[in-house]
Amino acid sequence: MKTLSGVASAARRSPLLAAFVLFSLISGLYWGVIASDRYVSEAHIYLQKTNAMQQSSADLISLLAGSGGNRDLLLLRDHLLSIDMMKLLDKDLHLREHFSDRRRDLLSRLWSMDAPDERFQRYYLSRIDVTYDDYAQVLTITAQAYSPEMARAIAQKMVTEGEKYMNALDHKTAHDQVSYIEQQVSALGVRMVAARKAVLAYQDAHGLVSPGNAVESVSAIASRLDAELSDLMTKRAALAGYLTPAAPDIVQLDSQIAAVKSQLQAERQRMAAKRGGGLNAVAEEQGRLEAEAALADDMYKTALVALETARVESTRKIKSVAVLQSANLPVYPLEPRRIYNILLSLLAAAMLTGVLHLLVAIIRDHRD
Repeated sequence: MKTLSGVASAARRSPLLAAFVLFSLISGLYWGVIASDRYVSEAHIYLQKTNAMQQSSADLISLLAGSGGNRDLLLLRDHLLSIDMMKLLDKDLHLREHFSDRRRDLLSRLWSMDAPDERFQRYYLSRIDVTYDDYAQVLTITAQAYSPEMARAIAQKMVTEGEKYMNALDHKTAHDQVSYIEQQVSALGVRMVAARKAVLAYQDAHGLVSPGNAVESVSAIASRLDAELSDLMTKRAALAGYLTPAAPDIVQLDSQIAAVKSQLQAERQRMAAKRGGGLNAVAEEQGRLEAEAALADDMYKTALVALETARVESTRKIKSVAVLQSANLPVYPLEPRRIYNILLSLLAAAMLTGVLHLLVAIIRDHRD
């Protein structure tokens, strides 16, 4: 009784000290006895690319512009910490039931098994951690649970689902690229066939396979007729020097000259007409159609090469999740860190007690 009265008297004289002692006892009791053990399982993973041998040539560009592997690992980290991953783990491993077990202490467990997803995600993030090592480009997955088996199951499941996610992401990207190029190849193939049919239809409509050759042939005929006309004119001029216009030789030459002129005019009209119906217009239009057909053919060939390249690249650039350290089965509960937490609580309480004691002393000095 004297001991209790002495403690009560000391508490009345120094309530701050009494509060500090009481807090220390409660803190020590909680962290030392009540707090439930939590086991920690770790897994280390990184992304392995099939085209890793070709990455050395782009090291400088990767350093300046940022490596694509960093981006992929950060995307994977965000997925592992997402609410979708939380729901998947809860569905397969029953996280809510495990973390809301009433046999665990009230402060560390999930208070309600039916907590909304937003509140459960906050709790999930307090038990799951995914850290990224930028230098080694490694993700470290850390999972805490009340049993060693559950801790390892969570970490292993996250590794497995992360690998599925990255493969699905790569396959979808590659499939989308190949599908797009296949659509372009199909469209260009239709365009090429239509251009070739247009050339054939134009040839059938004008009855000429090669208007260009026809123009050259008609041009050669016209040149020959022109030379023949010049020769006949020269002969007539020579005969006109000593024969009359009614002479049989002059009349015959005049008849030949007229025939040659008529034929020459017909050939020239055939080559070029005022209304655009000449062989030159036909040759120009067919040349344009053939140029379009050749362009469509080249584009189609280029698209085929691009399609094959895309298929090869889509296979070559697929990434896979490689495990550096598989999820371990913990044998000792690393959490909570009891001695550390007790000392930290005592230090915080001592600092708060000292600050309050100083404030009380200042107030008393002002009153006096």
